[in-house]
Amino acid sequence: NLLQMGLAEPLRREVGQNGIPLLGICLGMQLLFDGSEEGHVECLGLLPGVVRHLRPATGIRVPHMGWNRLLPLRTSPLLAGVPARASAYFVHSYAAPLGEDTVAACDHGGLFAAVVQRGRHSGAQFHPERSADTGARILRNFIENEPT
Repeated sequence: NLLQMGLAEPLRREVGQNGIPLLGICLGMQLLFDGSEEGHVECLGLLPGVVRHLRPATGIRVPHMGWNRLLPLRTSPLLAGVPARASAYFVHSYAAPLGEDTVAACDHGGLFAAVVQRGRHSGAQFHPERSADTGARILRNFIENEPT
């Protein structure tokens, strides 16, 4: 894990204190949070909250694999030009809770954070590189915009 490899502190310093922009994708987004119930590990703590296992239910498979809709919750440069309820491709079993940094949610047996942003810390629970025009637009927005 990041702590054992000695990477957590340099990442916290560069991203948190020095303001280096960061886009965490899938597990990378989960690592932005305080911790994860998977292995009960401490994460980077750049965003508040604990990542939890998705709960299977009737008609709800875990892992969550496939296309699902993004539900915008607030305006963000990351979502500029992305249509409301655009589809994105997900592959995950754990998800971050909704919070003040949630830009878009997704519903898979309950709402979870699909896109987050706090200043220059951003994350996408889905895979933008597999999400066609939606993913390409979000990646372009991250590169071209200076989030504040």
